[in-house]
Amino acid sequence: MPKEKAHSGASSRPAARRPRRTSAEIHDRLIDAAGEEFEANGYAGATTAAIARRAEVTEAQLFRCFPSKAELFRAAIFEPLNRHFAAFQARMQADEGAPYRKGAETYIAELEDFIAGHSRMLMSLVVAQSYDPGMRARGETIDGLEAYFERGAAMMRSRLAGEARVPPELMVRVSFAAVLGCLLFSDWLFPAGLADDQAIRRAISDFVIDGTNANNHAARNLPENQAS
Repeated sequence: MPKEKAHSGASSRPAARRPRRTSAEIHDRLIDAAGEEFEANGYAGATTAAIARRAEVTEAQLFRCFPSKAELFRAAIFEPLNRHFAAFQARMQADEGAPYRKGAETYIAELEDFIAGHSRMLMSLVVAQSYDPGMRARGETIDGLEAYFERGAAMMRSRLAGEARVPPELMVRVSFAAVLGCLLFSDWLFPAGLADDQAIRRAISDFVIDGTNANNHAARNLPENQAS
C-alpha cells in the first residue's frame, strides 16, 4: 500500500499576511528606493518599474503617489535636502548662543557633505532640466527647493541686527549656488595638484561666510580679527 504523506501542522496553516502599508510608509519607501536607483543609474537610466521593485510596491502604487517619473525624481532629491536642513535648523535653534561663524561653518560643512553624497542625482537633475521637456515644464524642478531657501532666508534674517544690505532671499540662493557649483564641477574647477579636498572646502566655506557677513552689521563694524 502506498504510504500516506505526512502533513505538518505548519504547512496546513495559511501564510501570514503582510501588514498593510500606510500611504506614508509607501511614500517613504519610494523616496528611499528612488534615491538609490537614481544614484546608481541617473535620471535617464532609472525606471519606475525598477524603483517599484526596489521599494517592494507595485508600479500602480508608485503612480498613485507620484504622477510622473520627473515628480518622483524631484521628491527624491528635495525631500531629503529639506529634512537635512530642518534637522540642522533645529540644532541651531537649540544652540542660539553659538557664534555666527561657528554655526555657518557647520552649516556649510554639512551642506557640502550632503551635496557630495548626492552629486550624481544633482548632476542628473541639471542634465534632465536641460534636455527633458517634462522636467522643464512650468519650472517645477525649482519648487522643491523653495522650502529649503525659505527656511535658510528665515534663519539668516533671524540673525541680522538691522536692515540687510543683500536680501536674505537672494543671499541664501547665491550661497547655495557657490557650494553646489564648486562641488558638482570640482573636476573642472580644481585640477589635480592645485589644492587638496580639505583646502578646497575651507576656501568655499570662507568665501560663503565672508559673503554672508556683508549682512552682519555687527561684524561689519568690528576690526577684521574680531568679526568672526
